Amino acid sequence: MIPAPLLPQPIQRVFDQKSVALQRLWDSAGDLAVNLVLAAIFVVFTVWASGLTARIVRRGMQRLPATRDDATLQGFAASLARYVVAIIGAVAVLHRLGVETTSIITVLGAASLAVGLALQGALSNVAAGVMILVFRPYRVGDYVTLAGKSGTVTRLDLFNTELIDVDGLKVIAPNGKGFADVVVNYTDIPNRRIEISYDIRYDDNLDTALEVLRAVCAAEDRLLPDPAPWAGVTDLGASSITVTLRAWTPLAPYWDVRFDLLRAVKLGMDGAGIRHGFPVQIAG
Repeated sequence: MIPAPLLPQPIQRVFDQKSVALQRLWDSAGDLAVNLVLAAIFVVFTVWASGLTARIVRRGMQRLPATRDDATLQGFAASLARYVVAIIGAVAVLHRLGVETTSIITVLGAASLAVGLALQGALSNVAAGVMILVFRPYRVGDYVTLAGKSGTVTRLDLFNTELIDVDGLKVIAPNGKGFADVVVNYTDIPNRRIEISYDIRYDDNLDTALEVLRAVCAAEDRLLPDPAPWAGVTDLGASSITVTLRAWTPLAPYWDVRFDLLRAVKLGMDGAGIRHGFPVQIAG
């Protein structure tokens, strides 16, 4: 092999240029590898820091007297803190990879209209979550009907409300449904009315049936005296008369009282000889 000093000058110049290019490529590859490793570390740290920040915010609010018992506000604030840290970490990762943050801001500013239109549903859910915190149509722990689904509210974050229904299934509804749609809250009330209807035959004694309903109410001490229980005729059907019992009870024992009243009405009607009215179909 011809020694480098003995090579012609043009060939020597090519070798030197290749050496410089290879050195630059090697340096660039090294810098890229370092930046990728640091970016990966930033990503891991951001995930850890966002979770830690959310826990710190939640615990801090649990110690404050004003927010100690407000699980809804605690969950929302923790979720907000998590997203803020995640966004800061994402900007740091991009900066570490050589993307100028000023360029990012410029691009986001230029594309703000398009991004706003594309994310208007998500942004409206964030706004709805804030309004839910302000007006409190429901809180964590309330049993509600939301977006056509019923369940107990277990979580409220920036975008969604999480419910657990009576079958133990998780139901996730966007916050927009909780603010812009009809919400039925079964928990945020002190008392609730029970209504029980019973169909009797036309040839049975109507006054006796009403007395059975009144006696059932008198025997149940969990009913409220005011408003007083009411029993009366609510419908005259083709083959039966509908008698209805309406009474009020505190919210806590509502379902137990309702089930016990249903049983007591059936047993009372049977004991008084009142038969249940069934639809009668006359053959043509």
